[in-house]
This record gives sequence, structure tokens and C-alpha cells, in this order.
Amino acid sequence: MTDNSSFGELFNDVPLMAILRGMGVERSLAVATTAWDLGIEVVELPVQTPTDVEALRVVADAAHARGLSVGAGTVVSPEHVRLAKESGADFTVSPGFDVDVVRASHAAGMPSLPGVATGTEVQLALKEGLTWLKAFPASLLGTGWFGAMRGPFPQATFVATGGMDASTAPAFLAAGVRVVAVGSALEDPDQLPKLAALLG
Repeated sequence: MTDNSSFGELFNDVPLMAILRGMGVERSLAVATTAWDLGIEVVELPVQTPTDVEALRVVADAAHARGLSVGAGTVVSPEHVRLAKESGADFTVSPGFDVDVVRASHAAGMPSLPGVATGTEVQLALKEGLTWLKAFPASLLGTGWFGAMRGPFPQATFVATGGMDASTAPAFLAAGVRVVAVGSALEDPDQLPKLAALLG
């Protein structure tokens, strides 16, 4: 049985997470710093390429120096879990629900945030002991999906990922989403004040 309830403490009361996809090492660190300075404490970097892994290592070192957490994203295999651990990640995020990946991450001491898009996947994840779930792709699922899931699965807490920015985040948060993950919005000067407003 796995458990990822520690995401509640990790996200604290911050309703946003940053995803830094394919930005390279220097840009990843720069955008992560923008996120941190804005008040977004949690960032995620994928581990799909050697450059991604190096960026994760550099950003994780910088985050830990601030007392903050970094996650490894697009974790779809036990090998990715190993790379995430070696690079200093504090948690893993996956686009889908793979129980082997979840258990490997748990065994490595990193809580897993698996992706779900159906009632079946939510039910299987909850059965595994996971209460924090990544709804992906959130922009295609729509805000109504979260209300529909809340009825049969009130114990599930959702992070909305995929196509989110400062203009769409408020509606998803109002629909009961606990955290919205944003990416390219962090590089848009027009969106930064709006993201800051969401942080209170």
C-alpha cells in the first residue's frame, strides 16, 4: 500500500505549481527562480532526455538551498524513478497511472503523483492508497470533470495539469481543484501579475 498524502504538506496553501518542460539547464533555473520569487514553491521538471536530467539536478540543488521541493515529471518507468532519485527529486509525477512506477517511487522515498483522466483510473489509484492525483489533460477534461469525480470520490485531491495558464486557472480552482500546474505562463510578463494575484 502506498501513500502520497505528504503532497498536502508539500504544496502547503499554494494553489500553483510550475512545470519546466524542455527548457535546458540555464533557462530552467531562471524560470524556476521566477516561480520561487513569485511565491510558487513547487516546481517539476521532466526526465525525458539527458539534458532534462541535468536541469533537474541543477534546479533541485537550488531549490534545496531555499528549503523548497522539486519533482521529476513524465516519469513512466522504474528507470525514470531511479534517475529522479539520483538527480535529487523529492517526488515524481506521471502522465498516467502505472502501479509499478508508483510503487518504485514509493520504495525510493518519493511520493508519486500519477495522472488520471477516468473514473476507473481514479478508483484504482485510490485503491493503491493515493489520494493526490494529477488530472491530465485538464484543459480537455474541463472544469465539469472535477465536480463529476467529487461525487463518487470525495477523498481525492486533484492537481490540474495540461493547458493551464493565468486565464484558465481561476475556473479550475473554483471547480475544486487544489493546485493548478502552469508552464509557459511563467515566461509571459503579462501573466505574471495575474499568477501573483492567484497566490493571494
